[in-house]
Amino acid sequence: MASFDIVNKVNAQEVDNAINNTLKEINSRYDFRGLHTEVEFHNKENRIHLVAAESMKLEAVKDMLAKNFIKRGISSKVLDYKEPEGTSHGHLKMDVILKEGIDRETAKKITKEIKGMGVKVQPQIQEDQVRVVGKKIDDLQSVIKNLKAKDFGVPLQFVNMK
Repeated sequence: MASFDIVNKVNAQEVDNAINNTLKEINSRYDFRGLHTEVEFHNKENRIHLVAAESMKLEAVKDMLAKNFIKRGISSKVLDYKEPEGTSHGHLKMDVILKEGIDRETAKKITKEIKGMGVKVQPQIQEDQVRVVGKKIDDLQSVIKNLKAKDFGVPLQFVNMK
């Protein structure tokens, strides 16, 4: 039996590279000179901490971050922006959570979509991923092609093709 897994994983090294590129861009921009701006990646917590002098600068940092994520091959759908808060120094801070894994509702939508295709494969929800099993590799490839064309709100990767 052939199978593959549908997952949503973020490469921490690429995230770090995207953040470093964002910091370089901030340091080179004239409108950020002399202003307090921070972008910190907390790998263990899958969180990015942003601090900017004002709301317009915070929005600019968010845009730069999303652009650099896309440049590094990471979908900007993994970024979950929380509400900005004020700091004691009059700046704004914001946490950005990196979404990993496929939640239960999205997994149910994916399995429903696969079953609706009419292909002889069996999707199974396993914790934060979906495993698809079938007899023919061609059927599995058609499932992958169909799912790539759909938008489930999270970026999907297809791994462990056996």
